[in-house]
Amino acid sequence: MGMTMTQKILAAHAGLESVVAGQLIEADLDLVLGNDITSPVAIHEIEKMNVEGVFHKDKIALVMDHFVPNKDIKSAEHCKCVREFACKNEITNYFDVGEMGIEHALLPEKGLTVAGDVIIGADSHTCTYGALGAFSTGVGSTDMAAGMATGRAWFKVPSAIKVVITGKKQKFVSGKDVILHLIGEIGVDGALYQSLEFVGDGIAELSMDDRFTIANMAIEAGAKNGIFPVDALAEKYMKEHSKRPYKIYEADPDAEYVREVVIDLSTLKPTVAFPHLPENTKTIDEVGDIAIDQVVIGSCTNGRYEDLAVAAEILKGKKVKKGLRVIVIPATQQIYLDAMEAGFIRTFIEAGAIVSTPTCGPCLGGYMGILAEGERCVSTTNRNFVGRMGHVNSEIYLASPAVAAASALTGKISDPRKI
Repeated sequence: MGMTMTQKILAAHAGLESVVAGQLIEADLDLVLGNDITSPVAIHEIEKMNVEGVFHKDKIALVMDHFVPNKDIKSAEHCKCVREFACKNEITNYFDVGEMGIEHALLPEKGLTVAGDVIIGADSHTCTYGALGAFSTGVGSTDMAAGMATGRAWFKVPSAIKVVITGKKQKFVSGKDVILHLIGEIGVDGALYQSLEFVGDGIAELSMDDRFTIANMAIEAGAKNGIFPVDALAEKYMKEHSKRPYKIYEADPDAEYVREVVIDLSTLKPTVAFPHLPENTKTIDEVGDIAIDQVVIGSCTNGRYEDLAVAAEILKGKKVKKGLRVIVIPATQQIYLDAMEAGFIRTFIEAGAIVSTPTCGPCLGGYMGILAEGERCVSTTNRNFVGRMGHVNSEIYLASPAVAAASALTGKISDPRKI
């Protein structure tokens, strides 16, 4: 029986000729990632181990992004812990204030993730790097500690779902709509501990930013990882951003999949996930009249350049609805600079939005946009669980930057095609 992309990558890193779904393996790691929330736990664990230093100072990335700049004393202490660890162990890829960005946008931008890699991160959205043809997945802080110490991790080889993408997308349909549609179809546990393997001629319609968004939210379907084939566009991205060699793996023609899902881009409409699960999706035509209090455009899911570009296109020369709070968060310093040079930052401010330094902030209810009781937010983030962005009686509606920007103008969830 043939192997999927994910299975081939895992087999190679385990030093095995082949693997099968359900098999337990130990694999070499190309990168271990942590942030300011998860790294301190891992650091305290590694201090308990009888090890000297870390396995490779160039293959660990520590990104201060969740509560940075520090929002309170506890977050400052966490960052101090990581800062001292990075200094002591001469960690090459340590990113703090001034250099940091939201981790899952920053690492590909810095060229630290390439095709064929095995990457673990103590953050569930580490699956983002599957957009480049890597196997990347989130782990707990204890596994992160073991990875930093040994350069290895154990995995149960996942079975796979084949997601066939066809057709051409319409204006204001993006990768966010693709993944929300998929989660709406299969559910938040529809791919539990499975690999979402994206194929089909429609992938050529998806930009790299679209693919990062889709792979990023594979975890919202319960998946172990999401992965795209490496085409010319992905190779171009890696050559522009990285000096590291990469290796392309392709699924065997007789690879086994537990199911197949087909998504026709030409039929997709802007999609919104209602509270309190990402699977509660409706097309924009089905939304109805829902007034909102806040809009957030940013996060590791949708804080990239194209996300800001489409939001600026919709907001340019207009004003946000009086009384509405609109928060825009570029995902990295480079994206911030590029958006500034393109005039997007001026557009946002003149429209009545605020623009923040890169941070995860409001996505996890940290800071920079906490919701009060009864408030509603349209957000380009990835989760809309109860209390995710603040009060347990607040509501989060997940949407694309286009829907978020259109909604910012009207004060209710709105169709960008009609603005």
